[in-house]
Amino acid sequence: MTDESTTMIRVTSTEFGKEVGRYQDAALMQPVVVTRNGRDRTVMISADEYRRLKRRDREVMGIEDFTAADIEAVGRAEPSRSAEAFNPEFQP
Repeated sequence: MTDESTTMIRVTSTEFGKEVGRYQDAALMQPVVVTRNGRDRTVMISADEYRRLKRRDREVMGIEDFTAADIEAVGRAEPSRSAEAFNPEFQP
């Protein structure tokens, strides 16, 4: 896996505002991080990359996608104490 600091362009919001087109073009190839007051504020990515990420966000996994260890871990899982607040909603 690559280090994200070497695969993203970083630019201040002032510089971004001066050369929006340049950074839009750059975002077609790699993410562009726009900073403000030294902090990461937004990331510009290509529309294709955004759509790819959104599709992946909605990916549904079937039981066949889990390893035996995953299934065993789910079987051993216990709800947290805070989950007790939802007990009245449970209807077997």
